[in-house]
Amino acid sequence: MIVSRLAFSLQAALQQARKSAGNPSNIVIQRRHMSGIYFRSGALKPKPDEMPFGIFAIFCAVIPGLFIGATISKNVANFLEENDLFVPSDDDDDED
Repeated sequence: MIVSRLAFSLQAALQQARKSAGNPSNIVIQRRHMSGIYFRSGALKPKPDEMPFGIFAIFCAVIPGLFIGATISKNVANFLEENDLFVPSDDDDDED
């Protein structure tokens, strides 16, 4: 819950803002250092679980994505060329 992560309650923050409204130099912003390593009590959090086949899972996601993307782009390029919406000109391939 977002409210529980505030350094102090929202009500206290509003009261402090009302008190210091007359003198803005008295505003003090309190922040609580949030860390992904420690609990609030100061104890270390346990080591996160590791996936045993992490790199294999990445390859299983990336390789099919590349093939599907290449197939879609090839089909769209063929569609555009067949319907004369985009035809590369022969002038672009001039070799001197």
